[in-house]
Amino acid sequence: MGTEPRTWQGMVEWNQSLLLRRTGHDIRWWADLARQQGFTDNTALAAWLRSEHGVTGYAQYAVSWEVFGYPDFMLHTADELLDGQYADRPHLRPIADAVLAWAGTADGVTIQLRKGYVSLLSPRRKFAQVTAATKSGVDVALRWDGPAPRRLEPLRAHGGNPFAWRVRLSSAEDADDEFFGLLTAALEQNS
Repeated sequence: MGTEPRTWQGMVEWNQSLLLRRTGHDIRWWADLARQQGFTDNTALAAWLRSEHGVTGYAQYAVSWEVFGYPDFMLHTADELLDGQYADRPHLRPIADAVLAWAGTADGVTIQLRKGYVSLLSPRRKFAQVTAATKSGVDVALRWDGPAPRRLEPLRAHGGNPFAWRVRLSSAEDADDEFFGLLTAALEQNS
């Protein structure tokens, strides 16, 4: 792939830098202070950070994770996250690999791995999501504007979810020129 896929580690580092920018103190300083207070649960820590120090949102998450531990999936590499998504369906991994190979060479695409899916981001916003949806297929949900080509299937959008269309890929051969044309069009619409 052209650029390294992003994982949760980037978010953790961003949260920590936000904490530093907002307060002037780094994560170690805050974690040490919180431990000195003797907090045993996140609710009390969050209330203290908010009421006593005005630390909220993502900056607050940084302290909480440092004190009480990071969720397991945040500690995995991109390869480990992807391996986990396809551990019980290795026959689908070549499909995901084909989509990620395209994404790794497409101009302006960032690959963001999560525990259960992979996001493809344009410089402006997320335009596609790759999910091992069933035991027999990989769904590529798209943020799509305008009339839908025949290959796109409607999804039930939940509460403002802009991903209303998908392509289900059952084999690596389904990741063909027509499919990559749809991905390219979705990228362009969202750039």
